[in-house]
Amino acid sequence: MARTAPDDGHGTLLPSWRPGVTRDALVAFLDASSELPPERRLACFDNDGTLWAERPTYAQLDFFVDALGRRAEADPLLADRAEYAALLTGDTAALGELGLSRVAMALVELFDGQAPEAFTAEVRDFMSRADHATLRRPLRSALYLPMLELLDALRERGFTISVVTGGGTEFVRAVSSELYGVPPELVVGTAITYAYARDARGRPTLRRSAQLDGRPNEAEVKVSNIQAQLGRAPVLAAGNSGGDREMLEWATSGAGPSLALLVDHDDADREFAYVSAAATVAETEPVTDVARTLGWTVASMRRDWATVFPS
Repeated sequence: MARTAPDDGHGTLLPSWRPGVTRDALVAFLDASSELPPERRLACFDNDGTLWAERPTYAQLDFFVDALGRRAEADPLLADRAEYAALLTGDTAALGELGLSRVAMALVELFDGQAPEAFTAEVRDFMSRADHATLRRPLRSALYLPMLELLDALRERGFTISVVTGGGTEFVRAVSSELYGVPPELVVGTAITYAYARDARGRPTLRRSAQLDGRPNEAEVKVSNIQAQLGRAPVLAAGNSGGDREMLEWATSGAGPSLALLVDHDDADREFAYVSAAATVAETEPVTDVARTLGWTVASMRRDWATVFPS
C-alpha cells in the first residue's frame, strides 16, 4: 500500500501517524533511544485494544465460542451446562448473572487435557477463517496499522518487543509471530498450568489443565510477570485501559528516555468510540484522565491516525 509520510526530515517514519504532538513525542523518543544501552531497549505492548480491535468482543472469546459450537455439535449435552447454554444462545442477561470469571473458566475447560500443539493448531485454524463481527474484514487483519509501524520503527533501533496481554498466553503465542513479528517466548499473558506425564511408550507428554497459573495478567500482575519472564523493565509501554496502568507507570519510572503510550478509542466512524476498561480489576477513574494526570502520550485514533487498519 502506497503511503505518503509527513515531511519532517524523518523520511517514511510512521507514515500512518498524522503530524501533531503525539507523533512528535514518538519521533522524539525514537531519536533519543540511541542513548539507551542495547540491554535496556525493551518495549511492551498490550494486545487487545492496543494492537488489534477488542470490540464488540475479544478475539479470544470469539475463538472459544467457535470451539464451543463445534464441540456442542458433536456432544449436544454440552448445551445443558448453564455457561455454555448462555453462550450458545447469546443470552446476555444470563451471562451477566454468571459473571465473566465463571464463563471464562468454563471455556478454558473445553481444552482441558489437550496437547499444547493441538491448541495452537486450533487457534491458527480459527484465525485463518474468522471475520470480524462488524468491521467487514478478516479478524486477522483487524490490526492497527500505526502500531505495526511503531513496532517496525522500534525493531530498526534494536528494541526487543514483547506482547503483554490480559488474554491467554498460548492464544496470543499462536499468532504473535505472524501478526506482529513477536516470537512466542516474548508473549506474557494469563497462563494456565500443564500436566506432565508419560504415554504408553514412556515418552514425555504435556497436557493443558483448566487451572490458572496465578492471577489474570492485568494491573500489577503485568509488572510482576514481565520481571519474572523477561527479567528487565521496559522503557516504552503501550496500552489502552486501566489494566495497563502499572505497566505504563513502570516503563517511565527509570532514568533516561522513556515513553508511556495510551491508545484512545475515539473514532466511531472507522473503529469504535469508548473509554477502555480493565476486564478483571476495578478502576477509580477513566484511564484517559489518568493519562492526562500522569503526562502520558495519548494516541487519538480520530486525530492522530491517518489510517487505522491495513488495506
